[in-house]
Amino acid sequence: MDITVRVKPGSRKGPLVEPLVDDPSAAAVVFVRERAVDGAANEGVVAALAAHYGVPRRRVHILRGDTSRVKRVRIEED
Repeated sequence: MDITVRVKPGSRKGPLVEPLVDDPSAAAVVFVRERAVDGAANEGVVAALAAHYGVPRRRVHILRGDTSRVKRVRIEED
């Protein structure tokens, strides 16, 4: 499954995934504690989405948006 997420790095709420129903540009908002420095926030996004969907981290891949707050992510499910 491919989804678009909006990332909030450096958030005190994180790690947290909040699904969105009223925003057509993103399926979820991902709050992570890590700052957007040296890919730390991307690792936080992968970990948060893996925990939320109950899959191993190796099954979550960022397809687009490595340096953007809006990312396209693939989650490989069984």
